Amino acid sequence: MATLVDTAREVARQLLEAPLPRRWSHVQAVAAKADRISGAVPSEDREVLVASAWLHDVGYSPDLIDTGFHSLDGGRWLRRERFNERIAALVAHHSCAWLEADERGLGEVLAAEFPREETAVTDAICCADMTTGPDGQDFEVLDRLAEIRSRYGPEHLVTRFIGRAEAEMVAAVQRTQFRLAGTRQPM
Repeated sequence: MATLVDTAREVARQLLEAPLPRRWSHVQAVAAKADRISGAVPSEDREVLVASAWLHDVGYSPDLIDTGFHSLDGGRWLRRERFNERIAALVAHHSCAWLEADERGLGEVLAAEFPREETAVTDAICCADMTTGPDGQDFEVLDRLAEIRSRYGPEHLVTRFIGRAEAEMVAAVQRTQFRLAGTRQPM
């Protein structure tokens, strides 16, 4: 019997491997990292974390593009396919997507369609995504954010979004690292 993670992996592979091999490399590495850092979340959330990591970028699939905003498009598709509702919402909001939605004029739409959680799981997804490069390479979070800025250029809305989201992304990575280390976050 296929697990939730197995199903998520196969769905992501079918949607991304052939049309977007570079994105597929990124997704594989993010999912592997999510599995490695899953100790930062409660045991009952580990499967959801890893499945969400596999699915976080499915909205880039040419077959799923609707609004052009991959987080929302991916979350909507997962919902239509009757995937786990929590995973659909985690995909829709992954890596501070609510701030990018605002840049795209879709903030209210995203908020109305998908509940946003703020948990160790959301931190860990952001950590795995924002410390993994476009080809699956490991990055420190600030280096990853600089890589995104350089790829999109100074005037692009993704660059504006990264500017708005940087502090929260860095904090999510740090919170995940503290949880993994078993230490309390400094006040």
